Amino acid sequence: MDVVQSEVEELIERAIETLHGKRTAVLTGAGISTDSGIPDYRGEGAPKTHPMTLQNFLESPSYRQRYWLGSHLGWGRFAGARPNAGHTAIARAEESSAFSGVVTQNVDALHHKAGSLRVVDLHGRLDKVRCIHCGQAYTRDAIATTIEQLNPWIAGEQLEGKMKPDGDVETSLFADFVVPPCELCEGLLKPEVVFFGEMVPFSVFDQAAGLLERSDALLVAGSSLVVNTGMRLVTLAHKRKKPIVIINRGPTKADRMATVRIEGGTSETLDSIVQGLRSQAT
Repeated sequence: MDVVQSEVEELIERAIETLHGKRTAVLTGAGISTDSGIPDYRGEGAPKTHPMTLQNFLESPSYRQRYWLGSHLGWGRFAGARPNAGHTAIARAEESSAFSGVVTQNVDALHHKAGSLRVVDLHGRLDKVRCIHCGQAYTRDAIATTIEQLNPWIAGEQLEGKMKPDGDVETSLFADFVVPPCELCEGLLKPEVVFFGEMVPFSVFDQAAGLLERSDALLVAGSSLVVNTGMRLVTLAHKRKKPIVIINRGPTKADRMATVRIEGGTSETLDSIVQGLRSQAT
């Protein structure tokens, strides 16, 4: 066993000791889904992104064309992603009451697919769509069917470039793309995700903060905590003097607050921590 591996295993043991006997809230970021084939935003090899802003989406027809076509081209692959060992480890720990629930910054719904029941989707879910005028809700699969009916020419198009973390693909073919309208009022459809520059709804953040308040510790997995909403939760835990365990590849904004900081992948590390917690509970 090399020195680095030995140090990681020692840190995992410290994390298990820190979390043992405590109800732990979990905060996850894009890094937990990379093993499911979804790229992250800032890790090594991450694709360059030009995030859609709420203002551009609402004010520019061409931006809406670009967004909906790129999202449609990437949807099949994004929707086909499956939970990895990190997601399933969290679900197992939640089932045994070691983890109190999970707050995720991801829009991929993989925690739901893994079986977690107490999930706060901080930035929404890409598999849900809503009309911003009348409020009518749609599934993303239903919108995909409508898109193909309105734009039969895209059926044979190949993906251009890599899928981005939010599931869309860069494309320059959007000039003739017909954006699907709301079937009830002809209003604008928007995925139920938080766009760049858009505020997380207060009610959603309150759910996340409430989960943390009811917990004894916080485990952060796969997030650099550059996004303010995630960092606010870690700061809240730190102020409440709750132990904080951070697992991430690369530095995070909250490293100085961590009780235990593990440099590594989330899948294998979470699996080891959850197995250790279960062993101590028996």
